[in-house]
Amino acid sequence: MPILTPDILDFTSHSAEQTARIGTRLGGLLAAGDVICLSGDLGAGKTVLAAGIGKGWGALEPVNSPTFVFVHEHRRRRDDERLNHVDCYRLSGVEDVDTIGIDEILMGNDIAVIEWPERIESLLPEERLWIHLSAFDDFTEKRQLQFRATGKHYQQLLVEFRRKAFGA
Repeated sequence: MPILTPDILDFTSHSAEQTARIGTRLGGLLAAGDVICLSGDLGAGKTVLAAGIGKGWGALEPVNSPTFVFVHEHRRRRDDERLNHVDCYRLSGVEDVDTIGIDEILMGNDIAVIEWPERIESLLPEERLWIHLSAFDDFTEKRQLQFRATGKHYQQLLVEFRRKAFGA
């Protein structure tokens, strides 16, 4: 059973498919300018969750790991909105951020889904949805997902997400 507070949701996913479904439900709620941060160790499920987010949002092509290009821009048919999937894994810190154009991504109306956000945290807006993923062990697909909403908009997003995902 997920822990419910106004700004935190703690949830256990029992499979990669369930993690992707959670992402799909979240993706369907995102609006222009939203910033979603996905943190966790290698193999924690960040890209699986990001793929679900892209699917729920309506991306025309599947969201996959942008590790070698830093940013994948995704579009959908119904509007000009974009979803930028950013992977900061190879960045050594904020001094490398000029290479990916993060200012343009964060200042515009695009949605930003950022993996390894802790590497550029000082550049991120204070208000955001931060999701930390962690694996239980090396033998199962179980993952712990902790959603932390900062700011009124993201707290409302978390309320809507709870309702859509859990009926709570």
